[in-house]
Amino acid sequence: MTRTVAIIQARTGSTRLPGKVLRQVLGVPILTHVVDRTRRARLLDEVVVATTRLPADDAIEVLARESGWPVVRGSEVDLLDRYLQAARAHQADVVVRITSDCPLIDPAVIDDVVQTLTDSRVDYASNSLEPRTFPRGLDVEAVRRAALERAGVEDASAAWREHATPYIYRHPELFRLERVASPDDASAERWCVDTAEDLELVKRIFEAIGNATFGWREALAAVRAHPEWSALNRDVVQKSVATE
Repeated sequence: MTRTVAIIQARTGSTRLPGKVLRQVLGVPILTHVVDRTRRARLLDEVVVATTRLPADDAIEVLARESGWPVVRGSEVDLLDRYLQAARAHQADVVVRITSDCPLIDPAVIDDVVQTLTDSRVDYASNSLEPRTFPRGLDVEAVRRAALERAGVEDASAAWREHATPYIYRHPELFRLERVASPDDASAERWCVDTAEDLELVKRIFEAIGNATFGWREALAAVRAHPEWSALNRDVVQKSVATE
């Protein structure tokens, strides 16, 4: 049996919105929304939080322990190694990468990406491969542990290791990749939380729908019913990954 583990990277050291994963939406920390929504995916065997060893991230471990979530602590800057530690500790055959600044993450999208990895028999599947069709903030990567282990040995770029997976998706000659697309292009929407403007938009979506279990299409309908909301974070520039 293949063991599939979602690993949610989380830290408090955001430069643009410090402590963002512990900020509250509907009275609940963003990280709690991410974990709860991820755990609703049907094709996952376990969900683990991976934070850093920095004292500032003790708060994340406390929240995880109090909430009953498995937690692993590792390098602040070498995210690839942190993922590998968590994958080894929890005996993952397939690792699903989720970031903690995505409180609208959709369990159905997670399942779609995991199912694509399985059905296509590839090393890596994601809905964030270009050209994007999903809103930013629904990003899911599923990667086989063997591919992640290979990247851990071969990736000599500190800039790439800081983002865990670029060595894999930027070497299609080494790894089999599969892109997961939505039939409707909603890539212009930005639902991750990296700035105060992002947080305000996400709060409006949650408050308009009134619960925390909605799917991404319900969120899209709410945003399109209020086009002025998208203007809140339209000028936010997404941080990029170094090309080499």
